[in-house]
Amino acid sequence: MDKRLRFKEEIDEPAIAIDVNSIKTNDSILYKVTKRAIDIVGSLTGLILLSPLFLVVAILIKLEDPKGRVFFGQERNGKYPKTFKMYKFRSMVHNAEELLESLMDQNEQSGPAFKIKDDPRITKVGKFIRKTSIDELPQLFNVLKGDMSLVGPRPPIPSEVAQYNPYQMQRLAVKPGLTCIWQVSGRNNIGFDEWVDMDIEYIHTRNLVLDIKLIFKTVFVLFGDENAS
Repeated sequence: MDKRLRFKEEIDEPAIAIDVNSIKTNDSILYKVTKRAIDIVGSLTGLILLSPLFLVVAILIKLEDPKGRVFFGQERNGKYPKTFKMYKFRSMVHNAEELLESLMDQNEQSGPAFKIKDDPRITKVGKFIRKTSIDELPQLFNVLKGDMSLVGPRPPIPSEVAQYNPYQMQRLAVKPGLTCIWQVSGRNNIGFDEWVDMDIEYIHTRNLVLDIKLIFKTVFVLFGDENAS
């Protein structure tokens, strides 16, 4: 039996501190230096080329809901135990966080993550930029800063991580990314357990060929993904 699967079956306790540095992953100097170079060049190029789009989206967001900010910053977990503020275009009403508690009983995502179809907090502009994944583009700033990489497990919210078991904590063994296997493989049609399995598969097998492949696949998501919301 796969060691990862056996570990998953044997562990079901609440989240505890684990030594993520002991988890097997590709940490060769060549890979890390090349990956960081790709992150810097890719994020900087993206920010320059997409600046007109950023301006249009910003105007539309303010026109629909003037009270809120254009960008939404939220604390996320990076490589354990680091946290950072992740940026997105605001796709919800300005008081979305206040309304979250009243919607928790409608959560359709398994595990600690929260997702519901037709979330009433999402604005009209927000629905479009989520469908096209445009809302994620400000994370190019996070990639340029070094908080994230272009490719890696999506960064979770600390309140979700507090509910992780040791198997799920492996998601935090590497720097989080703008895109990942889950991002291009069905997203909201994939349960949390399978999502974690995909992230851990990436962590154990990551390499430059896989990273580049996932980056190119992500480009197509920008033209519309029926699984995005």
